[in-house]
Amino acid sequence: MTSPSFSSDADSAVGPTPAASAAPPPGCPAHGLGPGGLRRLFGHEAETDPMGLYERLRAEHGPVAPVLVNGDIPAWIVLGHRENMELARTPSRFSRDSRHWREMQEGKVPPDHPLAPLTTWQPIANLTEGEEHERYRKAITESMGRFDRRGIRRHVTRFANQLVDEFSADGRAELVSQFSEHLPMLAMTQLLGMPDEYGPRLVSAARDMLKGTETAVASNEYVVMTLRQTVANKREKPAQDFTTWLITHHSELSDEELEQHLRLVLIAAFETTANLITNTLRMVLTDHRFRANLAGGHMTLPDALEQVLWDEPPFITLLGRWATGDTELGGKPIRKGDLIISGLAAGNVDPEIRPDLSVPVHGNRSHLAFSGGPHECPGQDMARAIADTGIDALLARLPDLRLAVPEGELRWVSSIMSRHLVALPVEFSPHRAIAQGGTTGQTELPLTVATAGAPLPDAAVVAVAGVSEPQLRRSWWVRLLRSLRRH
Repeated sequence: MTSPSFSSDADSAVGPTPAASAAPPPGCPAHGLGPGGLRRLFGHEAETDPMGLYERLRAEHGPVAPVLVNGDIPAWIVLGHRENMELARTPSRFSRDSRHWREMQEGKVPPDHPLAPLTTWQPIANLTEGEEHERYRKAITESMGRFDRRGIRRHVTRFANQLVDEFSADGRAELVSQFSEHLPMLAMTQLLGMPDEYGPRLVSAARDMLKGTETAVASNEYVVMTLRQTVANKREKPAQDFTTWLITHHSELSDEELEQHLRLVLIAAFETTANLITNTLRMVLTDHRFRANLAGGHMTLPDALEQVLWDEPPFITLLGRWATGDTELGGKPIRKGDLIISGLAAGNVDPEIRPDLSVPVHGNRSHLAFSGGPHECPGQDMARAIADTGIDALLARLPDLRLAVPEGELRWVSSIMSRHLVALPVEFSPHRAIAQGGTTGQTELPLTVATAGAPLPDAAVVAVAGVSEPQLRRSWWVRLLRSLRRH
């Protein structure tokens, strides 16, 4: 199953060691090595220490390394920043169309394969190129462009306060399950015109699908079924939401195209934003230098988000691209039909561009968190808006938020594409609920936009029932700075 070019690379990099007789046999999952001595992007090593795995691959192979994905199917992972940009910007050589995948053509990737929900070709923007891709992307970007960004922030603030109200009186919370995972899905169900109660089940299904588990296919089917019903509802009763705008767009997407693009937007926005919120909150709670820079005004919250997008991007890899012909990348011979995986997290810490990872990268958006080239994420500004609005709302309500366990007890889980905290337990001074039954008591702003591209307002100026506007104008990190000075 391993291609000849992969075998030759592995043979040169993995040889006998003095302790060879005591080492696990070749192919044993204990050391993450499979056929031909190739490292696996699944199993214990990949799930417990993905960044360490990437650095071992970089040391062994350089900026492009041969690996195995589920089922010991061969692939390449791109670890260099420059090589990742070359991969993203040359679709003529490296296509997002999975029909190029040689192993899939040969029947080695069955429909129930764990990666099938992410790689099986569909008429969708992220798996097409050329005119077809432009048609799909225009439908997405022009429909997204109809949102009023201030309206989005208003809805996010309302949902954030609803979530905080559920635990504010307790003095304790677990922010991953009680905040970070639910806020993006609540926001996206609102923007897509879905009932709020869909959110919890969709969170579970989305996480399961992205993990590539044995039930990933079933979870994907649930997501598609839910979106199919949403399309049917909006055809019958159009509204001012993304689903309706996609249905009425002049590109005239079919029902299948509509369902698949709604799935793409929903899942990508959920995972990206949930991880971005969690990772930023963890940095605020555990990194004293990060927190001091934020509290002292040396770093704004948007700056903090960009730093996190460099250091802990929401997706650690991106599946996938496929070689349209025999070519070369990073000094490695790539064969026609090979699967190539974008190593987003590895590229962001490439020593060629970041020799000292302790140096801040404020204002620098050249990270790989949202990929690049023709397939760069079209919803990245929405993800930023949801994340910084939600975080600002949370910390405005709970300015003395602190970690409730030693930092060393925090635990992550990883899949081939994603790494996220299992839990982020916190403590704070108990506060009364203010959202008054799920509403801020203010008139909701419309989601449609009057002036496209208007600057995003600071969430701190949004008035909330029970808190005066001047109080919220006083940024939470100013209050945090005063608290730090007292201690």
